[in-house]
Amino acid sequence: MFVKKVNNTRVWPVTIKIIVTFSLFILISNFSTNYINFIFNRSQLFKQMNLLLTKDLKTIYTYCNDQFEIYQFDKNLEGSVQSMEKKGLHELGLTAGNGQREQRHDRAVFIGFDAGGKILFQASSDRVPRRKAFDDADCIRELSKNLEAGKDEGPLYFEFNGMDYFGMYKYNPKWKAFIVRAEERQEFYRETRNNMIIISSVIIVITFIIGGIGIYILRYILRYIDIITGAIMKMVRTQQLDLIDLSGATNDDITYLGAAFNSLSGTVDNLIAIFRKFANQDVVLKAYRDRMVKLEGTRQELTILFSDIKSFTMITETLGTDIIKLLNLHYDRAIREIVNLDGVIGSIIGDALLAVFGVLEDSRANKSYQAVQAAYKLHEVTQLLGLRMTAIRDEIILKKGKLSGDEEKIYRAVLLEIGVGIDGGEVFYGTLGSYVRMTNTVIGDNVNAASRLEGLTRVYRVPVICSEYVKNDIETAMESPGIHFIELDTVMVKGKTTGQKIYWPVPESEYDRVLSEELSAFELGLELYYRGDWTGANAKFRNCKLPVAEMFIERTQERPPKGWNGIWEMKTK
Repeated sequence: MFVKKVNNTRVWPVTIKIIVTFSLFILISNFSTNYINFIFNRSQLFKQMNLLLTKDLKTIYTYCNDQFEIYQFDKNLEGSVQSMEKKGLHELGLTAGNGQREQRHDRAVFIGFDAGGKILFQASSDRVPRRKAFDDADCIRELSKNLEAGKDEGPLYFEFNGMDYFGMYKYNPKWKAFIVRAEERQEFYRETRNNMIIISSVIIVITFIIGGIGIYILRYILRYIDIITGAIMKMVRTQQLDLIDLSGATNDDITYLGAAFNSLSGTVDNLIAIFRKFANQDVVLKAYRDRMVKLEGTRQELTILFSDIKSFTMITETLGTDIIKLLNLHYDRAIREIVNLDGVIGSIIGDALLAVFGVLEDSRANKSYQAVQAAYKLHEVTQLLGLRMTAIRDEIILKKGKLSGDEEKIYRAVLLEIGVGIDGGEVFYGTLGSYVRMTNTVIGDNVNAASRLEGLTRVYRVPVICSEYVKNDIETAMESPGIHFIELDTVMVKGKTTGQKIYWPVPESEYDRVLSEELSAFELGLELYYRGDWTGANAKFRNCKLPVAEMFIERTQERPPKGWNGIWEMKTK
């Protein structure tokens, strides 16, 4: 409610910081005092409990000696044990003289057991199950060791029925047993713990109430800080400078700060607006952050998208200077889609567009995945433009009856068709030129490779072709990217000395049953094609109705080249 956000940065009001700081100090002070008091009270309570346990232990110890004398006389062990247990229950307050139950700890126990762990008697409430053996072996070993050393009494910590106990013990030589009076730890500390929670809750509530009142008072006193900050945040968000409304402000240094800012607005807003149109988002952000743009660059692992308009020469000859209007219609939508997917424009050269993904520091999406998404968005842009032009043609036909020859040529020219190639890897990215005139650029072998892959879309008649790098980058970073990578071929493009696999990335939305069946036939043909069985491959390709199969049908009509290794060498760009 109070926090504002600029880009990915949260801006906290000064009043909140002041109140939170003082509230933390108050809370720390109060909690520390309360905790020290809690520890002190607990230690005092523990000392008192040890005295009580010692008193109870002496009483039952004496009673056990008396019962041993009775046992020696009547040899009724069971009767003596029952008598000792009844005495223990009485001392624990589980049965009172008037027959009413007292409010004592329900898990307190009196236990007598020998050095082997066999329990002689157990006095406890029904909440503590009766046991035949004392199974805390570590405790028994410690008691036996103390007894050998001549120590037959003292404090004791042990585990019984899965619970932790503390108490006092004394060895009874007549019964040859350790007599123990103990309390369960969690039950013993429960009241003090509950008190600590209640007091802490009260401290928190009071602190929040006082903090809320403090926020209200401080926000009123410093209200024009919020006005100035809000106005500046809006300017940062919109990248447009404006004047801050200071009407009604008091005469103080905060008002002077706002007035000084207003004096700097001037024409800077116009300059920023112009700069943003001629520079990429990362350059604008860097200039805004560093207050300058340097001639520098770094080697980065990026993904490159190259798009080209097919038959551009024919389009230019047909439209003349109107080609600029058509290109602007296309690029206006295309560039918006690329920017929305965190891409930056590397260059626009007539019919060709180069985009780079992975540059923006605040982008968390996989760069190659964004590039593939952008590739299909570019195809959507051309399709929508085609639908728009078709609608205009239909209107003309409705009015005139038909198109003239020139109008038909123009209509065919404006139905743009593009190809997209995508590659990635380590490239140089930065600013190039001089401090008089510079440009943002990307340089590297992968940039040229993306252009070559775009050219192959004309050969293989698919909308998008990507490299194996793009496929691996997406599949490594994402478990279910929603993209099927169809292997098209292994080619060695012109200017290369090694072959590389090329893929057709198909979105999940376009991967239906029919396409899956056709691809199965294509993949069977491709497997035979790689092995050099071009006759068998030709038959399989003929069973596939995809446009990409037509090129392979034509290629495999002949025998494979001598020394065929599965790599097709492209003779042209």
